[in-house]
Amino acid sequence: MSAEVQGTGVPEDAQDPRRRFAEECRSERELYPERPLTQVDLAKMTRTSASTISRVERCEGPIPAALPPLLDQVFRTDGKFKRLYEEAIASSFPSLFRRRMALERSAVIIREWSPTIVPGLFQTADYARYLVKGGSPLAREDEVARFVGNRITRQAIFDGETPPDVRLVLCESVLRRRFCSPDIMRSQLRALLKAGERPTVRVQILPLDAPGHLFIDWPVTLLTAPNQAVSVCVENYQTAGIVEDSAYVQTALRTYDALTSDALSPRESAHLIATQMETLS
Repeated sequence: MSAEVQGTGVPEDAQDPRRRFAEECRSERELYPERPLTQVDLAKMTRTSASTISRVERCEGPIPAALPPLLDQVFRTDGKFKRLYEEAIASSFPSLFRRRMALERSAVIIREWSPTIVPGLFQTADYARYLVKGGSPLAREDEVARFVGNRITRQAIFDGETPPDVRLVLCESVLRRRFCSPDIMRSQLRALLKAGERPTVRVQILPLDAPGHLFIDWPVTLLTAPNQAVSVCVENYQTAGIVEDSAYVQTALRTYDALTSDALSPRESAHLIATQMETLS
């Protein structure tokens, strides 16, 4: 008999999004309208292998990133598997970051500031891989791959039916920092330019000679919920803080407004990014 989550009467396993994904996959397959599907049938319909479907339904290993939208297409489930997949990815983060991930997924406005690196929502896989290998040189390849996959999965919010408005301000030093090869950095800068072309995304660069400000030492994300409540997320070494006190939130919003005023315009920022790409060799 499975354990229950205290005070809910709900089996603990039932609240595990990875297990729910597996159970929903099996249920949809067995209750397919025309006839029950075998794992081989479903594998053919989703252009994968029967062994992959079997592993997914047994909760063994990660869910292939390409599988959830294909399951939604086959079963006509209106994004159910995509949502469960995102929840499963979020649940794999340390508990300190889980609430932040949940706030990010539901946010209608995301304001990002970074003084050091391109934030996760905008990272390419290669850039993310260099970051994690630099920070954890002894990490196994499967651990690195899982980290990169989780990070890239977060970017699915850009492709939803109602993507959030995303505002990104980067210190100019982020463009000039070369901790990876020129080719990888060039691809990362190209991805920034492409992101800035989205109608819901604005990318700005804060020049190196801009005035000092409250956020100068650390990355900050301001997440606006559908009810317009704003949470301020501050991250540093192995920890994250979420600030919701109204006085601090208002100060953070004013600081972010000042950053956008001191930063280059989106057009000027795109020109600076493109110019920096040309210097990489």
